[in-house]
Amino acid sequence: MAQTRMELAFPAMPEGRVAVFGAGTEQDLSVFDPAQTDVIQPFWPDHSYWAGRGYRALTAPDGVYDTAIVVLPRARPLGRDRIAQAMAHLAPGGALWIDGQKTDGVDSALKELRGLTGVGEPISKAHGKIFRIDGADWVPQDWLAADTEAAPGFVTRPGVFSADAVDAGSAMLAAHLPDRMPTRVVDLGAGWGWLAAQALARPGCEVIHLVEADRIALDCARRNITDPRAQFHWADARQFSLPEPVNGVIMNPPFHDGRTADPGLGVAFIRSAARLLTGAGRLWMVANRQLPYETVLRELFADVAELGGDGRFKILSASGAGRVAVARTAGTKRKRIR
Repeated sequence: MAQTRMELAFPAMPEGRVAVFGAGTEQDLSVFDPAQTDVIQPFWPDHSYWAGRGYRALTAPDGVYDTAIVVLPRARPLGRDRIAQAMAHLAPGGALWIDGQKTDGVDSALKELRGLTGVGEPISKAHGKIFRIDGADWVPQDWLAADTEAAPGFVTRPGVFSADAVDAGSAMLAAHLPDRMPTRVVDLGAGWGWLAAQALARPGCEVIHLVEADRIALDCARRNITDPRAQFHWADARQFSLPEPVNGVIMNPPFHDGRTADPGLGVAFIRSAARLLTGAGRLWMVANRQLPYETVLRELFADVAELGGDGRFKILSASGAGRVAVARTAGTKRKRIR
């Protein structure tokens, strides 16, 4: 079997404590002893993946590490923040490594860091590179993430979805929400809380559950929404459940896994919404115009409608979760009677 970049950089387990910042499920960490390795990962599906494999999964670094590996994300400011955090928690004389794909800007990061500090010879493999930074006592404080005001009264952080402004699709969805909201609402993929805040601003809502996999975005949402009706859940929206059903779901589901388009993510969100809703409950969602979500909506809901949109987005509404299955079962029974 061909060696991975991690295996080439680490032919053996390094001594002391190890921290890996931002490792996704596609990373190979088999060289690292789980008993000595912390995985710093605030994205719930990846966080739970590494925890399930025996690693100490954290949302922030804890203590001092002898070796730190930063996996670069697509967002450059978030990558800088990870590097600054890693340096700040590195023991004197410790080793700092940067790993990333070319599509995530590893070449740009290598060039930038070479202009700032000593950098070892990079190891290239599988359309990416890993390299060591020498002189890791240099901590670029201005690289640490800072708040951004994406909308009046709303803070965000680098790397969260739509960190610089309200997403156009969410804004369109908010404009199509009813004048009076259902009493119990779930916002699947709530991000930093702007859409949930628009729902709370309307009469009717008694409780809203903000469900978000990105812990950084959810922490922003907690700061942005102090209304006691809001409840916050760090969870995978595709698997989220509540003890009792709700009568409203709002969502702007993702449709990319990294750089790869994956409409299956939106389909999974729709299935989750159908599980959460009462039969009389209603779903409101926004989607890119080209995504064929109507098929799964009609599979799961009795009534599906497009409320509006433009050339880029469409606003969809659905109700009657479970009625389709009931109708099909009833039709099958009638056929057998005949």
